[in-house]
Amino acid sequence: MAIILNIETATKNCSVSLAKKGEVIAIKELNNGNYSHAEVLHPFIVAVLKEANLTSKDIDAVAVSKGPGSYTGLRIGVSAAKGLCFAFDKPLISIETLQSLAQAISVEEGFIVPLLDARRMEVYAAVFDKNIEQVRSTQAEIIDKNSFGEYLETDKVFFLGDGAHKCKQLITHKNAIFIDDKFPSAKEMALLSYQKYKISDLEDVAYFEPFYLKDFVAIPEKKKNPIF
Repeated sequence: MAIILNIETATKNCSVSLAKKGEVIAIKELNNGNYSHAEVLHPFIVAVLKEANLTSKDIDAVAVSKGPGSYTGLRIGVSAAKGLCFAFDKPLISIETLQSLAQAISVEEGFIVPLLDARRMEVYAAVFDKNIEQVRSTQAEIIDKNSFGEYLETDKVFFLGDGAHKCKQLITHKNAIFIDDKFPSAKEMALLSYQKYKISDLEDVAYFEPFYLKDFVAIPEKKKNPIF
């Protein structure tokens, strides 16, 4: 039957979907500008199962967004997915976050560049053609006015994701098109996870780790004024 639970927590959008043969049958997501995954992820999982009148034992696999993205967000999503797989003896599928995001739009020509915010003027980015075939690997890069110039000179380039606003400030080429309000979602994961499930493209639950791309850097707390 191929019922797959999809979990997306790589960005501020906490998203969970339940899909049957690649078609979404239930979805819950919240993007309120905060990282509220720890509070809402498990209630969302319960909610989509209840909406579909299913239990955790009824699913055939669990899919999780593997990154890149928020270090904490990815940890929460992967931990939840692995916990479900261990508890109910289900296979684990991983979906590249930028590939999933690229699926959020459909174009007839040009390139699709999904972008995730990576602090300051840096983004996580990949390049896909109109058929969502990846033509440039995922990279962490600092944006400047010449970024993606080789693609902009030849065709239209569609930028989307929460890192797109950084590019919009600097990239003014006539072929640059910016798509607002697009985030990685468990909705777009549905077809990708089903395709992987059909060919048994699975992860080792015990050893799977998110694709961080960069090492985690903690932001130190501001020093408080000393009390004398």
